[in-house]
Amino acid sequence: MQRGALLDAARSLLSEGGTEALTFPALAERTGLARSSVYEYFRSRAAVVEELCAVDFPVWAAEVENAMARAGAPEEKIEAYVRRQLDLVGDRRHRAVVAISASELDAGAREKIRAAHGGLIVMIVEALGDLGHAEPRLAAMLLQGSVDAAVRRIELGAEEPAVVADAAVAMVLRGVRG
Repeated sequence: MQRGALLDAARSLLSEGGTEALTFPALAERTGLARSSVYEYFRSRAAVVEELCAVDFPVWAAEVENAMARAGAPEEKIEAYVRRQLDLVGDRRHRAVVAISASELDAGAREKIRAAHGGLIVMIVEALGDLGHAEPRLAAMLLQGSVDAAVRRIELGAEEPAVVADAAVAMVLRGVRG
């Protein structure tokens, strides 16, 4: 229960103040633990980050996968893939993962994040292959790049999230001719 409380506190801190807010004193304060107790659960900030990724990213990926499973045709699967990821931008888990990815992490933590993102790419490869793409893995990586750019636009707050989502879906389904 303590570990879960620490992770929940870490999510909140990252969502509210970014990586600078994720400190052991802040975790201790949020959970009511002594600072030394936090070190019993995590040896470093990177360890907190790694565990957040290990816990949260599979949940996020499952939500994307479930949205795709409910879709029918390949185009609908692609739209579900894009829209569900963009819907999750406001979720605390997503904000924490974004804050994490912007921080200075050790090589192990970065590799875990890359592997988790690779799992997202795998989800869309089949739908792109079904559409006849000669290089569905490359197309999936480019498609994810469009999703990542749309995530950044939503986070900037320059446009309404629905406008960004509609533009991203149009872009990936119809290409730049839109």
